[in-house]
Amino acid sequence: MAQIKSEAAYKAALKRIDELLPLVNDETPTDDRNYLELDMISDMVEEYEEVHYPIAKPSMIDVIKLRMYEMGLTQKKLSELLNINASTVSELLAGKREPTLKTAREISRKLNIDASVVLGV
Repeated sequence: MAQIKSEAAYKAALKRIDELLPLVNDETPTDDRNYLELDMISDMVEEYEEVHYPIAKPSMIDVIKLRMYEMGLTQKKLSELLNINASTVSELLAGKREPTLKTAREISRKLNIDASVVLGV
């Protein structure tokens, strides 16, 4: 398959996607010329973006902070929820300390964060 080899070609592909999107919907047959072109260009853009604009996995700290925000938790409330002292929470969120296995399990369960994120695997 063809590849996007420059930033200019990438921008042109994005522009073409914007032109094609109004022409394709869930009812469009998969053998439609616009559908096929959109599918092909989208794949090329995705491949280019994976190389030139990679998205890193979020850190455990970032995920915990996001979940705290979503749940309206302060560090004090988080320490109460996890049954650990506030200074430990502060050290965890500052990256100065790794959670114990017990704390990691509680973070995973009580904040509904996948264990692989908490354990860094």
